[in-house]
Amino acid sequence: MRDGGDQVQRLAEEILAENPTHRNFIESSVGGMTGESRRELLAYIDYCTSRGLSLQYLAECYNRITIDTLIEQIYFRRHGKYRHASFKEVADQVYFDDEYMKKYMYGLALTSFLWPNHAAMHNFFVRTFPRGLGGTYLEIGPGHGYYFRQAAALGNFSRMVGVDISPTSVALTNDLMRHHRVETAADTQIQEADFLKFSDGDDAYSCVVMGEVLEHVEDPGLFLRKIRQVSQPDTHIYVTTCLNAPAVDHIFLFRTSGEVETLANESGLVVEDRFLAPHAGKSVAECEAERLPVNVAYVMRTR
Repeated sequence: MRDGGDQVQRLAEEILAENPTHRNFIESSVGGMTGESRRELLAYIDYCTSRGLSLQYLAECYNRITIDTLIEQIYFRRHGKYRHASFKEVADQVYFDDEYMKKYMYGLALTSFLWPNHAAMHNFFVRTFPRGLGGTYLEIGPGHGYYFRQAAALGNFSRMVGVDISPTSVALTNDLMRHHRVETAADTQIQEADFLKFSDGDDAYSCVVMGEVLEHVEDPGLFLRKIRQVSQPDTHIYVTTCLNAPAVDHIFLFRTSGEVETLANESGLVVEDRFLAPHAGKSVAECEAERLPVNVAYVMRTR
């Protein structure tokens, strides 16, 4: 068996075999990866290969999300809007298409390590997470399960609940948790459900995480207000989204961070900490003026 460092390089080679124009980006990304990020990527590759997935398949997943995003970026630059504006337009081709959704989730998980902006967002999540927090954890849209797994390792929850509208994501999150056998005494439940209609009788969550959901819904204010309803004054709330960042299933366009923060405030939430990751080589102000992508993450409390 090849060593772990070689696994990262082999994955990079597989990506470039299909997408050689990505060479400078991948070589810079892999070369600049921290030791911790490399170890986490190796652990994720090990999980995937233990499930019978080849490095070639993982490269296909990564390239699929990269190419699809590039196509949507071209559309956005030409038209100044996202291609789709309703959940119905994207649901069947993304969330309820098991084959595509798997590729999307595996590819998206890999961007957590290979895209510097996503890696920086992950570091912010870890840095701001309240270590050893007890009570009940709620995650809306766990997707590939990576953040759910990390929350289990960082916290000391008695219950952990995940809610996702995609059956594929529910299965992937459950499988990732089983594989890593995260040491947690929490009663863990991942449910296929619409968060706006969800209720499990526990409206006193100590931690609520919603990563990369607001841009996927028609009315993000409804989701923020629902988070406010199920949170207490001391609930740790972590929310991420993006500005001017087209993707195949992004339907709500935030153009500035101020729009996100105003909506949060109107929904009864207060921003306590923030992290903004602008397009490489640009400031946040430049990105907002030039309609370039920015990833944003917030730690919030109820107001």
